[in-house]
Amino acid sequence: MASICNDPNGTRRILFKGADKKRKTIRLGKVSLRYAESVKVKVEDLVAAIFTGHSPTDDTSRWVASRDDALYRKLAAVGLVKPRESARLAAFTRAYIDGRSDIKPRTRINLDRARNYLLSCFAGEKPLRDFTPGDADDYRQHLIRQGKAVNTINRAVGRASQFFEAAKRRRLIESNPFDGISVAVRATPDRFRFISRGDAAKVIDACPDAQWKLVFALARFGGLRCPSEVLALTWADVNWEHNRIRVPSPKTEHHEGGASRVIPLFPEIRPHLLEVFDIAEPGTEHVITRYRDSNANLRTHLHRIIRKAGLEPWPKTFQNLRSTRETELAEEFPIHVVCKWIGNSHPVAAKHYLQMTDEHFERAVTGEPVAAQNAAQKSQETSRKVSKRAESVRAESVGNAANFDDVPPVADYFDSEQVPCVGLEPTTR
Repeated sequence: MASICNDPNGTRRILFKGADKKRKTIRLGKVSLRYAESVKVKVEDLVAAIFTGHSPTDDTSRWVASRDDALYRKLAAVGLVKPRESARLAAFTRAYIDGRSDIKPRTRINLDRARNYLLSCFAGEKPLRDFTPGDADDYRQHLIRQGKAVNTINRAVGRASQFFEAAKRRRLIESNPFDGISVAVRATPDRFRFISRGDAAKVIDACPDAQWKLVFALARFGGLRCPSEVLALTWADVNWEHNRIRVPSPKTEHHEGGASRVIPLFPEIRPHLLEVFDIAEPGTEHVITRYRDSNANLRTHLHRIIRKAGLEPWPKTFQNLRSTRETELAEEFPIHVVCKWIGNSHPVAAKHYLQMTDEHFERAVTGEPVAAQNAAQKSQETSRKVSKRAESVRAESVGNAANFDDVPPVADYFDSEQVPCVGLEPTTR
């Protein structure tokens, strides 16, 4: 049905008769006899399928799909296969994003942004098969000229590689031009900021309502991702009896055991959670009912609140709140426990979250151990609370007494053992 013809110049051709009874030729060039014979077998199968009106065998179909554009065009020219459609950048990336039913809204937004970056550098009608590794290098330089941050560039290049890898799996292109380009997200210690409790208190005081106070407290003292985890939190996730909160985690739910985690109901969160609970309408499902629109930009809102508090917005606004909390917790609890509460791994925490602060230097100079410092801080807080309570009680007594001689000493109102003796040794009564 088909035959191999050897030309004097060393090239080879495959000859066969098509459905129109005319002789057809496929020029293979200078190839080995074994390769020519393998192509001849597939050509015979394609010719037989055309004559009988049936589909070629699965093996032949896979062989055709995996051919490079050069050979495929030769097969199409003699009528053995249909011309291969040329996938173009704009149409393919749009179809790829729209066809992903398994991604989250935030991921879709990120893919759309990556697509726009590509189209700002290349014509939308450019065929995917025309892209070369040189184009990939040009794309990175294009993003650099736009002033993008290193990690922004790496993410954009990584998503561009994702588009082309999908085209490769569909056999629209032979290779991914972005293969071999580093897209790893790097740690940025110069953008770390430790948000002190004093600054956090100022921001909370500047918040416009109870829900905003809770949003900030959950991020700063609970280590929740914002907005995904904060907005996903429901009242059913709050276990008041056991002082625990189940945190749904949309970002990690595709990992085994990553759909949620359990954190303590930290004392810094409780009053704000109670306040929102008290004003919540009966039957309310989500803890945070405002700002649920996907277009709501919580970071922009928080920047306004931070400025209102008399502070300058810090980089990676919500990320640094989580980073600060993980750094705090790591001072008191084992790192594997802290990572469970924050929802990351030890390597990720060490690279992207745990910070070195001025307090670490001061403690190193004074030689004061962590436990002693924490005990001293708690003692100071307890003393301040007792002092405020004493002043309140004495003021009430003064208001009710006929004269100052009738006012009993402040010490009579308190158990002398309420304030523990704290020092370098363990606390004793």
